[in-house]
Amino acid sequence: MILQNKIALITGASRGVGAATAIKLAESGSKVAINYNQSKAQAELVASRCREIGTEVIILQGDVAEDATCRSMVQKTLSTFGGLDILINNAGTTRFIDFPELEEVRDEDWDRIFAVNLKGPFQMARAAREALSKGKGGVIVNTASIAGMVGGGSSIPYCASKAALINLTLSLARTLGPEIRVNAVAPGFIEGDWLQTGLGEAYEQTKAGKITDSVLGKVSTPEDVASGILAMVLAANTTGHTLVIDGGDTVGPKITKGLK
Repeated sequence: MILQNKIALITGASRGVGAATAIKLAESGSKVAINYNQSKAQAELVASRCREIGTEVIILQGDVAEDATCRSMVQKTLSTFGGLDILINNAGTTRFIDFPELEEVRDEDWDRIFAVNLKGPFQMARAAREALSKGKGGVIVNTASIAGMVGGGSSIPYCASKAALINLTLSLARTLGPEIRVNAVAPGFIEGDWLQTGLGEAYEQTKAGKITDSVLGKVSTPEDVASGILAMVLAANTTGHTLVIDGGDTVGPKITKGLK
């Protein structure tokens, strides 16, 4: 196994991309610490799947917006497994707000979205810095979004938070290297209940539009994004970069006629 006995902590790992990443890391030989904030039953299901694969697992409840919680989760990982090699900052939140509805954006939206999507990864990286520096090359991978590149997504605060997370990835890469590599992935539309809940009746129409407008003619699954995260974990000479995983959505539709 390519990551045999490595130790990974994944935030927001009870469902979607985080869950798929925890399972993929377990399949690669890693011991995994699974963080969740509210979905305990789902986190336990992910942990059970990882144990079935044959790896050691712990479950950590906590909100990454709280610095003390971030530090506690790292310490519990260290006390259980004796080290930390991989940190996946996947926890994220949003509120779906149509962009023209500027008056609908509340102070608490900015506060909560930035606390989870930006402060959370910073706090987790800070808490894990010493432990990650002790191994043979620590790795941090942040889950950003193409929303932070194209300025379109669930809400303006969400887009701004993901743009800031991409910048934070660069800053941390410069600060924590060479002992720790820091990269990000930027998914586009991802199949699953998170967007189904947020988009409601518009989900299928939005998905169909993304499929039509993407070069590869498909949207991503959580497993697709997890594969990208694993690729960044294994990219031993790469730091400060963001891998876009969107089926070619940001590239645009396939060219079928020559340019004139």
